[in-house]
Amino acid sequence: MSAVPATTKGAATRELIIDRAYAIACGEGLEGLSIGDLAQAVGMSKSGVFAHFGSREDLQLAVLDSAGQRFGESVLIPALRAPRGLARLRAIVDGWFDWVRDNRQGCLVMGAVSEYDSRPGALHERVVALIQRWRSDSARAVGMAIDSGELRAGTDAHQLAFEIFGIALALHQDTRLFDPKQARVQAERAFERLLAANSPP
Repeated sequence: MSAVPATTKGAATRELIIDRAYAIACGEGLEGLSIGDLAQAVGMSKSGVFAHFGSREDLQLAVLDSAGQRFGESVLIPALRAPRGLARLRAIVDGWFDWVRDNRQGCLVMGAVSEYDSRPGALHERVVALIQRWRSDSARAVGMAIDSGELRAGTDAHQLAFEIFGIALALHQDTRLFDPKQARVQAERAFERLLAANSPP
């Protein structure tokens, strides 16, 4: 019986730590991550956790990257199956709204926006990069809908992506504060009004 390679075991342990840290950070925020609590959650010593991450910030960055990957796998990649144009834009927004619904405890990246929007440093830069990617993907889908004639020529794709992000942010907050079903209805109405305002005459 062959032993599991150390590198494979180490990678699996690292992923376990990130997975537990992600679950904690969804509710407590990245700043709420405690190495002591995390070590206890995964049945390791503090030094054992630190062996996989050089610092608390390195751990936070890894968890943030994991959040971005999860969002991409749940929202952006499935949307690529939709036809180019308005159908793909709708798939992105529907997937985004479903992501908010399925993560009632909170979207880690959206939470990180509030945590690091005014705090310079590596975490701030990583949050900015993730949000820029989401907006760029949305703007690209808007551009395809303009090219297909489903949205009005001259529509500012980046402005529309900005407004879609605003709707998603409002949905994220209202889902946690108020009735999530009503929040979804209002978000869908806002998105449809946005499309109608930019539809061809």
